[in-house]
Amino acid sequence: MDRGLILYLHGFCSSPASWKSRLLAEEMARRGLAGHFTCPQLSPVPDEAVAGASRLIEAAGGRVTLVGSSLGGHYANHLAEKYDLKAVLINPAVVDRLDLADFVGDHANFHSGERFTFSAAHAAQLKAQVARPTPERYWLLLEEGDEVLDFRQARDFYAGCRQTVLAGGDHSFTKFPDFVPQLIEFAGL
Repeated sequence: MDRGLILYLHGFCSSPASWKSRLLAEEMARRGLAGHFTCPQLSPVPDEAVAGASRLIEAAGGRVTLVGSSLGGHYANHLAEKYDLKAVLINPAVVDRLDLADFVGDHANFHSGERFTFSAAHAAQLKAQVARPTPERYWLLLEEGDEVLDFRQARDFYAGCRQTVLAGGDHSFTKFPDFVPQLIEFAGL
């Protein structure tokens, strides 16, 4: 019987080397579930990132739970609605409420140093991916101390969804280690 898959979607300028992805992968491996976790390197081009994740979902052939951090949370929302999946969103980017012009320009991946340009066309792709959430699909994890994104935007956009909002912290979601077991349980693994 297929036990399912956790598909982790990292944030803008991030990668599978992010500490949350690594921590979740390590715990899944410790539980003998390494084959039930994947975190692909997402393209900096939004439509390509979604297409790559879509291929993984379609190839999984079973239950998939999405975990998205920051921009990965936006992608997880889009894909959860497209494929009727459950998703955990960690300090997610609420594209509907952001001025994406602030992100247009040159950037470097935090882990690899690879350079890329985020264009106005890429911003338009993100805007076109916005999907209203179906509340029962989501678990929102927010820290009020997020210095990159205003946690209130996500709290309000995901009103009606299961929410865990914690004082303090930062954009990385410092309390993530405390939630790993619950996240795996949420995924039914």
